[in-house]
Amino acid sequence: MASHAVTCSQLGPPEDLTFEERPHAECGPRQLRLDVRAAGLNYVDALFVMGEYQIKPPVPFVPGSEVAGVVTEVGHDVEGWSVGDRASASLGLGAFATEVLCSATQAMPIPATVTDTVAATFGQSYCTGEFGLVERAGLAAGDWLLVLGAGGGVGLAAVDIGVSMGAHVIAAASSAEKLDAATALGAEATIDYSVDDVKERARELSGGGVDVVYDPVGGELAELGLRALGYDGRLVVIGFASGEIPRLPANQILLRNRRVVGVDWGAWGMANPDDSRVLLDAVLDKVAAGTYHPREPREYPLSACGSAMRDLLDRNLTGKAALIP
Repeated sequence: MASHAVTCSQLGPPEDLTFEERPHAECGPRQLRLDVRAAGLNYVDALFVMGEYQIKPPVPFVPGSEVAGVVTEVGHDVEGWSVGDRASASLGLGAFATEVLCSATQAMPIPATVTDTVAATFGQSYCTGEFGLVERAGLAAGDWLLVLGAGGGVGLAAVDIGVSMGAHVIAAASSAEKLDAATALGAEATIDYSVDDVKERARELSGGGVDVVYDPVGGELAELGLRALGYDGRLVVIGFASGEIPRLPANQILLRNRRVVGVDWGAWGMANPDDSRVLLDAVLDKVAAGTYHPREPREYPLSACGSAMRDLLDRNLTGKAALIP
């Protein structure tokens, strides 16, 4: 019996990805086999494929990390799992396939209130937001939070988390559709940075300067966000979706005792697996309870992974994307 997977045979544009048959791998001890129902697409997946991530796996490889599906086989020495259970997992690589093997300790039961597509797409965005805003930035109720790139999956998660914490959330994005999505999650003000001055508008809305800027975009927006901060404000560096790593003026950090805070949830999770699992369990509980409200992602056929990745890179997506076998 064979399965199929998206394959990266050479580093380059996502259009070079292929959809290939591969042999049925044996389910080993302490493993689960999942029939994949949805796989989450993230910006980092595109970086892997293009060879622009700091880790470069040998080719060929199957990209993708987030997956949700149904258990079809339980390996030896596995307790607590049965065939037919719904499960999600973060694999690192290998998720863009019709079936996957994962360690039973990696797998998480999917609550009945959570769809397969949400289970496959909430993890990186919401765990990064939880770690960045709560653990690293110390966001508190009543704070002013400016979210850059607020129409993407990472940005919308930050809007949702900020609103749930009682912060005053300002969403900044490049289109009315993306700002409408942030407003639907509770953002009380928006900035269209294709026409508005982010720094001036954020200062005006917050009455002098925001407390936290959440920045997954980088580029010139990072400095504008830094300048929008008030006293003891924190610029939270998430990533560089613009493709440009900013050079921040140190005098603007010094002024008003501002801080720049780096967030790499993935690296922290690998170094602190027990704490990371606690955080992930807590986030999933909030999703299941309706405290957090991840949007249903846009769906693409698994075989159209290259097209989905191109839409992500070209910023043609609002929210997340899920690949469906």
